[in-house]
Amino acid sequence: MAIVIDADSLEKRRRQAVRSRAVVDRHRYFAGVAQARYVLRKVFRIIEEHAKLAGLDPLAHQALIQIYGSATMQLRIKDVAERLDVAPALASNLLKSLERAGLVGRVRSTQDQRAMLVGITPEGRKLLQQIDERVQTHVDYFTQQLSAQAREIALSIMMFYIGVSFGERSARS
Repeated sequence: MAIVIDADSLEKRRRQAVRSRAVVDRHRYFAGVAQARYVLRKVFRIIEEHAKLAGLDPLAHQALIQIYGSATMQLRIKDVAERLDVAPALASNLLKSLERAGLVGRVRSTQDQRAMLVGITPEGRKLLQQIDERVQTHVDYFTQQLSAQAREIALSIMMFYIGVSFGERSARS
């Protein structure tokens, strides 16, 4: 069941977050940050637990998601490292273990013969989809427990973090 959030109300909360960050007592801002981080951490913890239950290290699970979610479903090792925000050596080791497990495979780039691309295998896709299906029930249960206000606060901080605003649209509506 989808919850509808009013764009004007969300934009108002985002603007409040921006203003509350510029005052001496930033309690309101940090209350929003705390709520956003709580929601994200709880959802990520649920996902990580299910990745582990499926036999995947959470970072390896993230690597699979980054590869599968890329435009071509293939990434260079350095791109995986960048997307995971880890050293290339760590990404390389993660990808080697995923390759040994049959979840990814390597192919030479057609644009640059020196570059190797890592792509997800059908087994990797199947595993990602299984984890996602198991996670969804738990995430739905958690998010249904959140009030509309808690959702708006978390979303407004996320909008602030990524530099998104409804802008003038809200003011004219």
